[in-house]
Amino acid sequence: TDLRPLDILSEVVSAGGLAHGMRVFQAQGVRGFQLAASRPRALGFLASRLFIHCDCFPEEFSIIITLRVPSVPAKRNEYIFTLMAEESPSVLVGLRYAPDKLHFLFWSQEHAGGWQTRVTFPNVSLSDSQWHTLVLAVSGQSFSLTVDCSVPKDVVVETPFPASLSVKRAAFYLGNRRRRKGVFTGLLRQLVLLPGADATPQICTAMSLKVATLSVPSVLQDLPAKPVSNEVLKYPYETDTKVTLGSRPPCTKQEKAQFWFNASRRGLYLCNGSTWISMLEVKQRLDYVEEYQNLVTNSETMGVEVFTIPKVGLFAATANRYTPPGSAIYKWTDGKFVPYQNIPTYQAQSWKYFTIGKKIFLAVANFEQNDRGQEFSVIYKWSHRKEKFVAYQRLTTHSARDWEAFVIGGEAFLAVVNHREGNNHNIDSVIYRWNPKTGLFETNQTIPTSGAYDWEFFTIGPYSFLAVANTFNGTSTKIYSHIYIWLSGSFQLFQSILTFGAADWEVFRVGDRVFLAVANSHSYDSGMPAPSNFYAINSSIYELNVTAQMFVKFQDLLTYSALDWEFFSVGDDSFLVVANSFDGFTFSVNSIIYRWQGYEGFVAAHHLPTVGCRDWEAFHTAEGSYLLYSSAKEPLSKVLKLKTT
Repeated sequence: TDLRPLDILSEVVSAGGLAHGMRVFQAQGVRGFQLAASRPRALGFLASRLFIHCDCFPEEFSIIITLRVPSVPAKRNEYIFTLMAEESPSVLVGLRYAPDKLHFLFWSQEHAGGWQTRVTFPNVSLSDSQWHTLVLAVSGQSFSLTVDCSVPKDVVVETPFPASLSVKRAAFYLGNRRRRKGVFTGLLRQLVLLPGADATPQICTAMSLKVATLSVPSVLQDLPAKPVSNEVLKYPYETDTKVTLGSRPPCTKQEKAQFWFNASRRGLYLCNGSTWISMLEVKQRLDYVEEYQNLVTNSETMGVEVFTIPKVGLFAATANRYTPPGSAIYKWTDGKFVPYQNIPTYQAQSWKYFTIGKKIFLAVANFEQNDRGQEFSVIYKWSHRKEKFVAYQRLTTHSARDWEAFVIGGEAFLAVVNHREGNNHNIDSVIYRWNPKTGLFETNQTIPTSGAYDWEFFTIGPYSFLAVANTFNGTSTKIYSHIYIWLSGSFQLFQSILTFGAADWEVFRVGDRVFLAVANSHSYDSGMPAPSNFYAINSSIYELNVTAQMFVKFQDLLTYSALDWEFFSVGDDSFLVVANSFDGFTFSVNSIIYRWQGYEGFVAAHHLPTVGCRDWEAFHTAEGSYLLYSSAKEPLSKVLKLKTT
């Protein structure tokens, strides 16, 4: 049996050029075929061109499709392809989609009395004008669909796919069922039939999962960087490109795939639907850091969160120690942060900004009880009418230190770090799941932690991870912090790493490499002799070893009661800044910016005077790039501006 990939798209592209009704269109830098509905029969070819040695459709196979689908009306169905017998309206094999559904069709004379069988995959969202790669694997009664290498959707039906489906005098039709109605209106890049195998392992090794390739027609492949001569393109292609000049325009879904040329920076930027991505510019380099703004806060600040509310502006929320007056939210106005809103908090430790659909939330981690002796943390919701955050949901917590918000498989989660309950540091931290029916967060899973300070969520390919920074177990800070992986609907232990009073995890990428940095705050063990300095200890950077499937130590950096890491970039350069808070003698300690130096790792580049530094946030505006640090020892935080050359 010939088990080579059968490229259906390539069969429609003849040696002389494209079939009538086809044109090449480029979207988001990727090319695909756009099909016209005027002559659907022109987009077909005899099945015998694919099935040379056998006139039966394979019993087991995979179909690989890469497509881009615009928004589809609610009641519309569109065909990706069909296999139809001549002079018969019946679809022998076909694939069509409707909003949020994908239907696989096949004809089985023996098992279904000559009726068509439809296998439906619900909750398949393709109509978002993004590229997606689908792998449909068929074997007997089992049908499996994988979208962008995520978790497969499996369906078992009563009627198996036929063992001997004749393709005599049958023809493939691209994007239609031989009629104008239901013609595919998106872009098709890949349509491959692979007999006898599940193609998922072959496809899901690509770096860009949404445009993973098994076989693509040459006309859709990238052109050479330099043309061979001044020849005209054999296959001209169209692209929906627009370039805007002048000051920074808005970047929303409406401007997606459009360009903006910044004359002052000599830079060309591409809108990805939310932010402008640099495509070509004179790369900036960090020269030095200057003090930009002294931000007077309500009291000492344990943490700070910088965020942008679309069409409203840039904000910073400070987690302040004392109540009253509580914590504050500042708005970036005329190049400075100015007070915007006060919120009652109880020894607040941190804020977390997140969105669910169009809803905007801000969660605070309260460390102490309120005036009534109640201990809870609060989720606030942005009121578009009041243009303020208002209390939305209270959740019982125990000396909460941190919130982490994330999405897995389209579901929203919120995880809280519980530090201690009374004098007991070995307690559960909680992961909540958003219930869209009630509009509330509900307990989904509890994870044992030890005096924990921080959660860090990150993804690698299709896998989701959650790392916890365990700080103190009641007798020692020399304890294991853990990394969990999401499997079968819950987080399960993936790896344990020995840490010393871990206060923060920071995940970041340099090129294709994935790193995880831990901030170690102090070394204490009641059963061991006291070290010369509890606070001058190494914090460590770990790198993902794909072969070993674990994080391995990459570099140690001497820190002084480190409480936070923040990763940021300037031009092509990558940086890490550490929050050094106490050296054993004074809280006036230099925090350090480290520059990525390739083989040397991270090398100290700038020493920044700070006082009880607790948290760093990097942010950008149209005027430039900044760092904001919070002080846990004085009611004064600072905004620093990154000066570039």
